[in-house]
This record gives sequence, C-alpha cells and structure tokens, in this order.
Amino acid sequence: MDRTVLHRFVLGSVAGVMLCGSSIAAAPGNAVPAGITQLIGAQRLPGSAVSFVIVDSDTGRVVMSQNPDAPRSPASTIKTVTTFAALDMLGPTFIWQTRALLRDGDLYLQGGGDPYMTLERWWSFVQGLRAQGLKSITGDIVIDDSAFSVANEDPGAFDGRPNRSYNVLPDALMVNFQSIDFHLAANADTHRVEISATPAPVGLDIENHIRYAPGSCNGSAARVDFKVASPEQDRVMFSGALSPHCAERTFARVLLRPATYAFGAFVQLWRESGGEFSGKLRIGTTPPDAKVLYSFDSLSLAEVVRLTNKHSNNLMARHLLLTLGRERFGDPATVEKGIAAITEWSRARDFDLSNVDIDNGSGLSRSTHISVLQMARILSAAYHSRFAPEYLASFPLAGMDGTLRTRMKTAPAGSVRLKTGHLDGVSGVAGFVTTATAKTYVLVSLVNNVRADFGAAEPLHAALAAWILANL
Repeated sequence: MDRTVLHRFVLGSVAGVMLCGSSIAAAPGNAVPAGITQLIGAQRLPGSAVSFVIVDSDTGRVVMSQNPDAPRSPASTIKTVTTFAALDMLGPTFIWQTRALLRDGDLYLQGGGDPYMTLERWWSFVQGLRAQGLKSITGDIVIDDSAFSVANEDPGAFDGRPNRSYNVLPDALMVNFQSIDFHLAANADTHRVEISATPAPVGLDIENHIRYAPGSCNGSAARVDFKVASPEQDRVMFSGALSPHCAERTFARVLLRPATYAFGAFVQLWRESGGEFSGKLRIGTTPPDAKVLYSFDSLSLAEVVRLTNKHSNNLMARHLLLTLGRERFGDPATVEKGIAAITEWSRARDFDLSNVDIDNGSGLSRSTHISVLQMARILSAAYHSRFAPEYLASFPLAGMDGTLRTRMKTAPAGSVRLKTGHLDGVSGVAGFVTTATAKTYVLVSLVNNVRADFGAAEPLHAALAAWILANL
C-alpha cells in the first residue's frame, strides 16, 4: 500500500483525525513506530491504558506490541475466544434441536438452547408441527426450558436498559430474542394513531393513548412516549401525540419473559395457521413417556458463529458458552460448566489462559479480562485450525459488512477482518490483516480509558491495521 492510500485509509476510519501516513514507518525490531506513539498522544490516551500486539500468524513472532501482558477488558472481542472454542470442540455441523412432544393432550415445547430461533424459524416450527397432522391441542402448552439453568439476573443491571436487545438473558427456549417490533403511524382518514406489533404474542397488552395531531410534524405533535407498565413486562403504554405529516416510526423492544414470549408467539402463529387451542401456559419438565411429535433443527454452528461475530450478538455468544458446558458436563447447562469446559479445552490446546476471566462469554461484562497477547495466541492457533475457513468467514470485513461496514472503508477489499468491541470506557478490535503478498498477521488492540467513549481509540485501531498493510 503506498503512502497516499495509507493516509486515506487512516483518515477514512475516523473523520477529522489528521495523521500523516508517511509518519507511520517501520521501526527497528518490534519497537512501536513514532507515528503510532504520536497518535496515542494526539488522542490524549495514556500509554498505560493502551495494549496492542501484532503477531506473525505463521511463526508466532511478535512484530510489534505495547503492554501485551496487561489484563484488559476486551468487551465483545472476547467473542473470538468463545466462538473458536465452540467450533473447535463441537465442529461446524453441530446443531441444536427444539422438540414438540405430546402426553395426555398436553403439548410440551422443549427448548434445546437454539441461539437463533427467529420469528421466521418459529413460524416454520409451527408449520412443521401442523404438517404432522396435529390440528387441536386439547390440553395445555407446557414450556420446558430446563436444559439451561441460569442464575436469576436483572436484565437492566448492566446499564439500566432492560428492554434493549443486547441485554437479553439466555433461555433454553429463546424465541426471536424476545424482541417485538412496533410500528406507529397517524392515519389521516380515521384520525387515529395506529400501532401494530410484530409479533403480537397472546398475553401482550398494548395501551394506545397517543393523540392524533392534525397539524405539522413538530413540537408536541411529534413526540411519542413508551412505557413498560407491568413488572412482568406484558403491558406497554404509548402516550403523546403524532401528526400524519410525521414519518412512520418503527422501533424494537424486548418484552415479556422467555416462556411467556415463546408461548404467546406460538399460540398466535398456531391459530393463524388454523390450529385450535383453548388451554393455558404451564412451565415444567417433559415427562419421560411423552411422545415426540416433531423435532426442529437449528442452523449449523458454523452459521451461528458467523452471525454471532458479524453482528456481535451477545445472547448468541452466551448460548454458545452454555452449550459448551452442557455438551461437556451434561444437563442442565450452567455458566460455571461453560467456563470449566473452556478451561479444560484451553489446557488441552496449550493456551495460556491464566488469570483470564471469560465470565459469560459475550463481553457484556465488567469482570471479563484478558491480555492482548493471550487473545492473539488463540487467534493464531485458530488461523491454522481445521475449521479456519468457517472461523475466518465470521469476522466483519472492513468497509463491507457487520460491525465494520462503515469503518476502514479504504482498506483493500478483504484485507482486514476484525471483531470489534465496545463498552463504556472500552474499545477494541481483534482479528486478521492480510497484506498484498497474502501474508496474514494477527492484530489485537484494546483501549481501556474513558476517552474511548469519545472515539479516541478508533484512529489507533485503524492506524495499526494500516501499518501492517504498508510495512509487512
């Protein structure tokens, strides 16, 4: 990469950062180039808060580093460890199963921990069950989520936003990430503000107190308030006013509890497909003599890993950790079993994870910590692993897709594959950079400082990738 392209690449990552590409030249040995050091200073980042390492993926040689052994909060970059462990231990064709069983008229819906049971796939589950000839459920619907045993958590404990998708807690029968899309529009013909929900689970109560405002779309005529009005999160209230001149509004919120969501969405889809049901919801375990009526396969693990890393999905990463524990140590899955499984795996693979805290495996944690060198060693091993193609395909491509779609746009197509991570006071990237000579290097860069909240770390991450492309 010539200096002009390097300059554009770095500037293209964060607008307004003035960094001359020619200043980032190779330094003797593995010393940090002056341009990188100057950039850290220009972003007012303390050197002690910055850790990065560049490793030759073939030889394991450390090309350049700063504070490589310091424990850091990795945010979502820890997903690179969780997903590789899952691929390495379970293989890319591993699947989860969701089953429907019958006993004495009751229908048991038994979750197997599927991390990606979207609404479309839940609809397919219902259709598959109908295809077995079942028309009427004469008893109750029993939700069996006993495959996972997760400690009671407050989904709002992390940041006070319990109804946001990134805070959803794991469940063995998790449907559509417990997410409901609300669509709001002021109808000029009926003079009403209409609210639609997708899905519209049985048991969700929507109170519409939005006033129709016939004037222009501004001020009070453009303000809508949303409130979860019950502890069980099964009643929501809309208020405010909306003009027909305002654009239609759509937003998503996490509502209900996992079992009531799965039940409510199932009953809605079941009745829409012509099925009959007049019973109630129960939560319990499936009796051993229940008859299996239908079994529904998940996406493959390779597909799940790709979705997890490309879009940095916390819930899916947590399901992976729990699944590792369940597969290694049996039912029920627990976080402790998942951590033990990864610990056992790391020892067998001769990875140094001493003093590492992986917590729930997603990075949405204040306790998770790892050094950049420890993570880089795992990434290097992954690059040479039997399932490297599936693993590498899961990383966001700079300027092209996933969480890097709008970042590092001037990087040569396909040259930069990095998992990103962000928390309050944390910014990181971890992954692979491939030069014009087809040589691949591992890059891990973590910044733990309040300045990360203001974008100060982004130019550093981009400059390190650009340095690799220009000098190696």
